Amino acid sequence: MQILVYGAGVLGSYLAHELERGGHKVTMLARGRRADELEKNGNVIRHYLQFRTTVHNVRVIRELQPDDVYDLIFVVMKYPDFESVLPALAANHSRHIVLMGNNASPGPMEEYLQTHSPVPKKVAFAFQSIAGWRENGLVISVRSPRTKINIGGLGQDLSWRSVIDQALVNTKFKWSYQKDMDEWLKSHFVFILPLNFITSSYNGHLRRAAKDKKLLHLVIDAVDEGHQVLEKNGYTVTPAAQKQFARKQRKLFYFLLKIMLSTPISGILLSDKAVSANETTALQHAFNQLKKRANMATPAWDELQRYSPVDSPNK
Repeated sequence: MQILVYGAGVLGSYLAHELERGGHKVTMLARGRRADELEKNGNVIRHYLQFRTTVHNVRVIRELQPDDVYDLIFVVMKYPDFESVLPALAANHSRHIVLMGNNASPGPMEEYLQTHSPVPKKVAFAFQSIAGWRENGLVISVRSPRTKINIGGLGQDLSWRSVIDQALVNTKFKWSYQKDMDEWLKSHFVFILPLNFITSSYNGHLRRAAKDKKLLHLVIDAVDEGHQVLEKNGYTVTPAAQKQFARKQRKLFYFLLKIMLSTPISGILLSDKAVSANETTALQHAFNQLKKRANMATPAWDELQRYSPVDSPNK
């Protein structure tokens, strides 16, 4: 398959690596210094937990022209950046597009692509479970041996999932289809936002945060409030176990959160290496809109946003 990976950050670079390994002809769209690095050195990835480095030479483009047709385009970027690339994607004559990453407004994005395209477009949304950062011309990826991808449409089964299956079948990805990725993506960001507030509360000193009982309970309460906001807006929390985890398994949630914050890996998972500051701001704005529509108070969420250790009686 001819596949374009639009975006050459951590997630896009790792996706291109796997697709290249899977035998596809992969092109990466990058700009500026990142494009120069890829052209000079290839797609260099240090697999943090696997203790190895891989290099793949890939074709690099800096702009997407209307007549650059691919069998499949993966658009992999931060949520605030999607809007700026929609016009180029709509003008392009490729018919299959997957928007991958945190996304609070997939519906309007799909509508824009389908309304403004000269050809019929099939659009899906996905999330790849990986963290990492760029350093000295290479990407450092932090992932499990079988990186998970959740993928799907908006309230309906994908009629063209065979195209995606063909792209992923020879990779090490473990992928599953969701009937409504809008619900999945909203459920995801209302879960991760409270966790990311921990880092700002303690300026990255997560081992200290692990000892703050009040903070950890605020996080759990905020996650539950986020789920309630979604439900009041008519969304089903997906997966269902996520809601039960915060609402009925609080002791387990607390224990696992405390353990996670005590390990070095939390410094990667709960930092701008996973969710950048501008993405956090954009997702928080989206949550505020949902909260306004729900007409619901979220005292734990609000306190968590302004939480300082000096407010805790344990400090």
